[in-house]
Amino acid sequence: MPDIAIRVSHLSKCYHIYSSPHDRLKQFVVPRLQRLIGQRPKQYFHEFWAINDVSFEIKKGETIGIIGRNGSGKSTLLQLICGTLTPTSGQVEINGRVAALLELGSGFNPEFTGRENVYMNAAVLGLSREKAEARFDDIAAFADIGEFIEQPVKTYSSGMMVRLAFAVIAHVDADILIIDEALAVGDAFFTQKCMRFLRHFMETGTVLFVSHDTSAVVNLCTRAILLAPNKKAIEGKTDEICRLYVKDLYAERESPDSLTPVDSIVQQSSHDGSETLFKGEPQPENSIRITPFRADADSFGKGGITIIDAWFENDKNAKISTINGGDKVKFCIKAKANQPIQHPAFGVMIKDRLGQYVFAEGTDLAYRNCPLTLMTDELAVVTFSFLMPLLIQGEYSLNVAVAEGVGDDHIQHHWITDALVLQSVNSRLVHGICGLQNLSIEIQLSSTYKTD
Repeated sequence: MPDIAIRVSHLSKCYHIYSSPHDRLKQFVVPRLQRLIGQRPKQYFHEFWAINDVSFEIKKGETIGIIGRNGSGKSTLLQLICGTLTPTSGQVEINGRVAALLELGSGFNPEFTGRENVYMNAAVLGLSREKAEARFDDIAAFADIGEFIEQPVKTYSSGMMVRLAFAVIAHVDADILIIDEALAVGDAFFTQKCMRFLRHFMETGTVLFVSHDTSAVVNLCTRAILLAPNKKAIEGKTDEICRLYVKDLYAERESPDSLTPVDSIVQQSSHDGSETLFKGEPQPENSIRITPFRADADSFGKGGITIIDAWFENDKNAKISTINGGDKVKFCIKAKANQPIQHPAFGVMIKDRLGQYVFAEGTDLAYRNCPLTLMTDELAVVTFSFLMPLLIQGEYSLNVAVAEGVGDDHIQHHWITDALVLQSVNSRLVHGICGLQNLSIEIQLSSTYKTD
């Protein structure tokens, strides 16, 4: 199977569920005695099929999403593929080195230090001691947990465990990467770092990605597989599978007791044929917290001009650490020229946790007809004024950059990745990326039906 990375054939996993410890003991002893005396063995358990008759193929270089409700068998399937569970029936064929990030802390010895667990995990993933030692500094830098690398893992937070585990699998030259909800833990900076690694890995490697987040699956995956309890797995295009998943979720939530009967609604109606108009406007419930500028964030560029600060201001020119969605705000970038710079172009980009750009703006077009020149040691402060978007709840990060030149014909002097983080809280928005500005809402009710 030269073009196949993973082949799963009629894979099933059954667990024996016992009502009490006594039944477990009976199952161990009684059926054997019954067989000895020629009786039909009695069963003291009931069967639970975590997954049943699942088959699919993943080609090399594909990124496949696996979605499903809790209890649908997603984690069980991954463990069977990785070999940490033995299937009841069926088989799994793997072509390439697999690196997996499954349950939080899996594969770690809590008594070992972070360093010792790095060497142990690298060995399990097929990396020699010499190669692990040569890459240890890069692994430690990626994890970015400081002196805790020399402390026992049992002292780690959940975020630190994920950092270390992801750092290891990112440096073992894997052909296949399996990730189970790992990106749900950790701060925005680390999540963005993981997304950059994933997108680079996806250019050549194979990824099996499990998540409840349909946005992440649609954004990252080329195909998807939907698992559901007591149902056949469904495979198809990512958007189609995600639609089925959302439909399945709402079907599970709906019940006759949770819905108001239609007759009740009709009886409560007080309309006599006249029209009633209701108007409403969204209230500023979207609060956005801002972290300070990170001068030590990842960056690159020629260095002809350096960004030394970036911040948000309100309409009274005061620095702020909290914004309400819809507020008039200013975003400022301060930079210092290290050499003469012709046509400086500044930019700001806001990304969601998957690295998708919510918006990106720059000074290039605004100043093409009146080009600027910065002299050595000259300071420039650039201000973008706008209405803050209404952001759905979650974390966002900002890239800031300054280049020299016009349009695509430019030299990048300083690009800072994830220079600031925005945390959106108390948002009423549950779908999409951002909400509409200056939105007004009308609801018109009438007991008569009109046609044009």
